[in-house]
Amino acid sequence: MEEYLKIGAVISTHALRGEVKVFPTTEDVRRYDDLNQVYVEAPSGKECLRVERVRYFKNLVIVKFRDLDRIEDVERLVKKDLFVSRQDAIPLGENEFFICDVIGLSVVTDDGRVLGSVKDVMETGANDVYIVSKKEDPKSELLLPATKEVILKISPPDGIMTVHLLPGLED
Repeated sequence: MEEYLKIGAVISTHALRGEVKVFPTTEDVRRYDDLNQVYVEAPSGKECLRVERVRYFKNLVIVKFRDLDRIEDVERLVKKDLFVSRQDAIPLGENEFFICDVIGLSVVTDDGRVLGSVKDVMETGANDVYIVSKKEDPKSELLLPATKEVILKISPPDGIMTVHLLPGLED
């Protein structure tokens, strides 16, 4: 499991006093209200940035980091992803998983047949859809709706997603 979880991407600087515009990639954008620190990729690994204040503008989050007070201080952050440590992530409910923990799971049917592995997750309005790269032909995909009738069990520690294929899903 990944130690850091992506919560947004810096898309540009904002004004001249060290603020950045962030496109949030988290389900609950208000989670930024409770952030004390975030991480960005740096040549030596992850760099910790302390959050000073947050405000919202349209679909973006404007973030000011402590000790970065000029536009020149934050220009290096543009086009970088923001992460939180797993311990600072929003607690998940029952049968909820982080997308990064689902991607790569081996997909097995309830009768023991290995279908392939989860390649990606498509977020739709009704329910998520798991994109499975087929074992016998990795270039072809199987789309599985994340419903309780299809997805029987997800076990990131075991690396397995157990599914029940309804008629027509595999065609």
